[in-house]
Amino acid sequence: MSSFEQMRANVGELLRGIDRYNPENLATLERYVETQAKENAYDLEANLAVLKLYQFNPAYFQTAVTSQILLKALTNLPHTDFTLCKCMIDQTHQEERPIRQILYLGNLLETCHFQSFWTNLEENRELIDGITGFEDSVRKYTQVKVWMNKHGWAENEEGQIFIFNQDESIKPKNIVEKIDFESVSSIMATSQ
Repeated sequence: MSSFEQMRANVGELLRGIDRYNPENLATLERYVETQAKENAYDLEANLAVLKLYQFNPAYFQTAVTSQILLKALTNLPHTDFTLCKCMIDQTHQEERPIRQILYLGNLLETCHFQSFWTNLEENRELIDGITGFEDSVRKYTQVKVWMNKHGWAENEEGQIFIFNQDESIKPKNIVEKIDFESVSSIMATSQ
C-alpha cells in the first residue's frame, strides 16, 4: 500500500466518527489536502471536513489550504464540488486575495469563458503551484464544454447529456431491398 493510500485510509477512519469535528485532527487533514495536491488525487469528503472545521474554529483558518481545496474542486468540474466548497467559506475569507482570484477563475470556468480563464490563469500562475495535474484536468473539462456548445448539447442535473434538437442530427437514409418473387412465395404459401 502506497503512503498516499495509507494516509487515505487513516483519514477515512478519522472521518467516520465524532473525531471528524475534533480540531486536533486539523493538522492531519491539512497535510492530507497538501498530499492530494502533490499526488493528483482528490477526496471531497476530507476537504469538506477541513472547511467545516474552519467554520467551527475560525482561528485555525488557513488561506493556503483553503486555496488548495478550491483548486482541487475546480479539477473535478463539471461536478458541483466547487460550489459546495465555496459555500462553506465565510464572506470575509472569500475576499482575501488568493481565494478571491480562485473564485473568479471558477466563475469563468463555470460560465464557459475559457479564453478569459486561461488568460487570467497565465497572469496568476503562482495560484496553481504545487497542484499536480490542474491544467490537464481543466483542459478536459473545457474540451467537453466546447464540444457540447458547438453541437447544441446540454447536461442535466444527473450528469446526462442531451441533444437540444435531434432533428438536426437525424440523417435519413433510403433503404432499397430487392426481393424476388420466389423467396416471398414460400412465405406467402405458409401463411395461408
